[in-house]
Amino acid sequence: MSKLLNKSLKIFILYAGIVLAGSIPAYYVIVDLIWEHELKEHNLIVSETIKQNLQSLSLSDKELAASVALWNKLRPETQLQPAASLLPDSTYNIYRKNKYIPAKGKDRFQGLITYFSINSKPFRLTLETNMEESHETIMAIAVVTVMFFLILLGGFIFINRRIAARLWRPFYNSLEKIQSFNLHKPQEIHFDHTGIAEFETLNYHLHKLITGNIASYQQQKEFIQHASHELQTPLSVIKFKLDLLHQSKPMTEDQSDIIDQAHQALAKVTRVNKNLLLLAKIENSQFPEKELLDLPVLIEDYVTFLQDFLDDKQLQVQLNITRPLQLSANKTLLEILLTNLFMNAIRYSESGGTIQVSLDERRLVMANTGNEALDTDHLFRRFGLSGRHSTGTGLGLAIIHEVCQLYGWQEHYRFENGFHLFSIQWA
Repeated sequence: MSKLLNKSLKIFILYAGIVLAGSIPAYYVIVDLIWEHELKEHNLIVSETIKQNLQSLSLSDKELAASVALWNKLRPETQLQPAASLLPDSTYNIYRKNKYIPAKGKDRFQGLITYFSINSKPFRLTLETNMEESHETIMAIAVVTVMFFLILLGGFIFINRRIAARLWRPFYNSLEKIQSFNLHKPQEIHFDHTGIAEFETLNYHLHKLITGNIASYQQQKEFIQHASHELQTPLSVIKFKLDLLHQSKPMTEDQSDIIDQAHQALAKVTRVNKNLLLLAKIENSQFPEKELLDLPVLIEDYVTFLQDFLDDKQLQVQLNITRPLQLSANKTLLEILLTNLFMNAIRYSESGGTIQVSLDERRLVMANTGNEALDTDHLFRRFGLSGRHSTGTGLGLAIIHEVCQLYGWQEHYRFENGFHLFSIQWA
């Protein structure tokens, strides 16, 4: 994932490279056209000078013939020859070897053919001028342009890393504060004054958003905590009254079934209430004590403790523990985490299935057999029932999530090869 500043630099470099690539052929065309135009003017001026000088001389036909012959010997690049008639001027370009410097190869010449009269006789003047090779000049221009492009590129990189980074420093400061913010341990965030309108607006709305979330979160926590405390006594009274009613005589079988159903519903409500109280205590950091706990021993103890539940569903437990491992955590919270993992695996495993427990130095993986993947959108959320046939309170995995949040662990779920795999990673 690239940074924002690097993306803008890449765009600048790409744009500059396209401009550089397009400038070289543009240089070639423009320079070549300028040279052709200038050489045409040069040849025209020279030819007019020659014509006027020759026409100004008063020569006999014999002297004129001798002068023309001498001229052609002295200036072979400007041939003066008699013509049949006067024709319009014309120009041409030609490549041929330089007979004076053969090693140089072929040269490019710009030619002009013009007609004029001397002593009332038509003559043709052919004038050629060596034209500097365009591609040689273009190569020189290209080298200079590339050098300046590299200097420009170095300037872009310097500006991007120094000046632009300094300009964006307020943004990164705000980003660091947001990244370090934890809603479970809310602390008021104070953003630095930047003096830049866009960053000031951003910081203002971030502060407003975070403050509102903290207030809403605190209200929810207080409501859950107070409601759970207030429900404890009425729930105990209802249970006591149901027990008394169940013991009263005489009672029909239907009345007994109704009381049993009420007991089951009350037991579920009581579990929900206890779990909500537990979540509130975890969020309020009421389990500060830590100790080094032997995780393999705890797992083996829980397998023995839950043997009756395992036998009831004829479940097999396979332990794969490679080495001893100690974790620093609160014993009560770690036991609650293991209890919820085991009970979740037992509750949602079909009879005769298998539960696999794997432990290494980095993670704990609890796997149980299943037919289809769970709804990951609702996993680890309060009251989120992850399957169509879920019968729990929807708080067991939420408690696991809160314990992991407290200790900086990561919880994960995936469905693979007919197994639901829940993993807790701490390294």
